[in-house]
Amino acid sequence: MASNDNNASAHAGTAGLTDVETLRRRAREHIDQGAVTPSYSADRDVVLKLLNEALATEWVCVLRYYRHYFSASGMFADAVKGEFLEHAQQELEHANLIAERIVQLGGEPDLDPDTLTARSHAEYRPGKDLRDMVREDLVAERIAIDSYREMIAYIGDRDTTTKRMLEHVLAQEEEHADDMKDLLDGWIGE
Repeated sequence: MASNDNNASAHAGTAGLTDVETLRRRAREHIDQGAVTPSYSADRDVVLKLLNEALATEWVCVLRYYRHYFSASGMFADAVKGEFLEHAQQELEHANLIAERIVQLGGEPDLDPDTLTARSHAEYRPGKDLRDMVREDLVAERIAIDSYREMIAYIGDRDTTTKRMLEHVLAQEEEHADDMKDLLDGWIGE
């Protein structure tokens, strides 16, 4: 018992940190809010809106990459199809991470197919040939990169968990853009 008292009093004297008893009391208040505690300082409604837009963007990218994977044809199709499939799967992983975070924040992932493309930052453009497909995927990745950078800057340190998740997704989107640019740079013929 004495060690608990010593812990609480030692922690209470540390500048900027909440004392242990207050932490314990607050943890029991509003328990129905799960991971969202009083120290969460972001505007949750805005963060949920941003995350649902990101979720829509990821799903549009999943669908576009799968469309490109299944419909790619021509001399270079086999080489490019692997990239399309890998990116589709990674975009789906991003969508899953984002949907899970939305739920952790007490929101609902909006997967309404009727409004998905309207909420997405990226467009669903199928492309008229293999090279155009790669170009459209590069454009979509560039849109995602700017969108994620802006979200990360907006959220800042007010929601470090969401920020870290978005930074992880951004890093993969940048890799995808590099992959698509490399494909375009190495293109031979029409």
